[in-house]
Amino acid sequence: MDNIKIAIQKSGRLNEDSLKILKDCGIGIDNGRDQLKASSRNFPLEVFYLRNGDIPQYLRDGVVDIAIIGENVLIEKGEDIQVAEKLGFSKCRVSLAVPKAYEYNSIEDLRGKRIATSYPNTVKNYLSKSGITADLHIINGSVEIAPNIGLADAICDIVSSGSTLFKNNLKEVEVMLSSEAVLAVSPKIQQQQQEILTKLLFRIRSVLTARQSKYVLMNAPNDSLDQIIKILPGMRSPTVLPLAEAGWSSVHTVINKDKFWEVLDELRNAGAEGILVCPIEKMVL
Repeated sequence: MDNIKIAIQKSGRLNEDSLKILKDCGIGIDNGRDQLKASSRNFPLEVFYLRNGDIPQYLRDGVVDIAIIGENVLIEKGEDIQVAEKLGFSKCRVSLAVPKAYEYNSIEDLRGKRIATSYPNTVKNYLSKSGITADLHIINGSVEIAPNIGLADAICDIVSSGSTLFKNNLKEVEVMLSSEAVLAVSPKIQQQQQEILTKLLFRIRSVLTARQSKYVLMNAPNDSLDQIIKILPGMRSPTVLPLAEAGWSSVHTVINKDKFWEVLDELRNAGAEGILVCPIEKMVL
């Protein structure tokens, strides 16, 4: 069977998160230091380590079949490329920022201004929706310094925590889009590789579902079981098993991690005791 070729970022946080999700999918990658290509020892997959900005063209040309890439890069350079799955990591936003001393009131304040950015298409599209035109300076690299050296009045860049903007005496004034890592698919993918992709997506979705869930076990008095079961936002119905002590049962269920603390308080108030929370490695729906 032919391999499916996947591109991931050469280095950085997205590289680490991409390799982690492949590992969590049970895919071992045999790669040495500074290799540009590596193969899996237990899945028909080859990894290509590429510059993030080059990946859309490699997908478009069919050099790689799939890629883990920032959604923001696809919006800038590959809007024609299909996204198979959003992956929930490497989250950021693409924003406009100005010097802290600049009195910003609305997008109108950027009309005719100089904006330094690595995302010219994203900026143009965003400004055009408000009928705004600006002078764009395309910079590959650190754009945050541009206002400090007089090159630009504002910048557009990706923002995670905002610490880089703060260090450069800038403030975020417009969030143009939110982004996360996605699994993108080449328009030239062949049938055999599509079949492998289907198997890979099954594994990825099992891992992503598990990451969003917690396995919860608790002891519950039988006279409170109905109330406790109503509280639980489980997959279908919780598992209820009798305990050796009369009048008590053990309740097992799965809870979305974002709702966990809210649900936990309700469970304790309803009489649940000995609540045990476990991570889930994989979850197949």
